[in-house]
Amino acid sequence: MANAGLQLLGFILSFLGWIGAIVSTALPQWRIYSYAGDNIVTAQAMYEGLWMSCVSQSTGQIQCKVFDSLLNLNSTLQATRALMVVGILLGVIAIFVATVGMKCMKCLEDDEVQKMRMAVIGGVIFLLAGLAILVATAWYGNRIVQEFYDPMTPVNARYEFGQALFTGWAAASLCLLGGALLCCSCPRKTTSYPTPRPYPKPVPSSGKDYV
Repeated sequence: MANAGLQLLGFILSFLGWIGAIVSTALPQWRIYSYAGDNIVTAQAMYEGLWMSCVSQSTGQIQCKVFDSLLNLNSTLQATRALMVVGILLGVIAIFVATVGMKCMKCLEDDEVQKMRMAVIGGVIFLLAGLAILVATAWYGNRIVQEFYDPMTPVNARYEFGQALFTGWAAASLCLLGGALLCCSCPRKTTSYPTPRPYPKPVPSSGKDYV
């Protein structure tokens, strides 16, 4: 019963991480304008995501522009997009595989070992999805840090970490933790011992053998 609870907890954490990855990919606040330096403009807020860049006015009006050309984007943004999409697709596969292996489901109920193996495979796929999301967010965050501390970058063109980036890090952590818990339901190998052979019963000796 404890193993089933641990398995369910791992699935819930992984599923929440997958939802967080979708939210992080869709949000445009991957990096936000840094109000550092002398020329501070508080009338508007600028932020960029994987798919668009937006400007929010102090009046509440928001204007967004979708990145039109894929080839015109830098390599970091293209790689981040690809890794996030791969992580989400792996999460979809992991959800279906892990659902089959859950103890609370009726699938493969006759073969307990195969059912547990399906749960472990789902956990491994969740680990791969979390790793892809973690690499994507860490790569993008490293680019923000490099541009921020680059002396060639103008002060009014520097950006900091946005909310979507933190959401992506949390999603990656949940996928990795949940996948690890699912992998803990790996079936234990049972040691088979040979059947003991019965010893022959001693035949009682009769008194005629002695003279």
